[in-house]
Amino acid sequence: MVVLLTQDQVLSTQQVCRFCMFASQAGEPRWRDGYLACGRLKRQSTQASSQQQCPMGFRVVDIPR
Repeated sequence: MVVLLTQDQVLSTQQVCRFCMFASQAGEPRWRDGYLACGRLKRQSTQASSQQQCPMGFRVVDIPR
C-alpha cells in the first residue's frame, strides 16, 4: 500500500495524486518495480519500506501488506 506522509498526517494517494501533473491518467502515482518513477529516493531503510520524495514534496512510502 502506497501512502504519502506529511509532518503530522498519513494521506492516501487518491487524496493527493489525482491533482498532480506527474500522476498517471488514472490519478495514481507512477510506481514501477518498487520505485516512484517521478520521485527520488529519500532514505533507504533496512526495513521492508523505503522513503521516496515526489516532485510535490511529499514523502512516499510503500508499506507491505
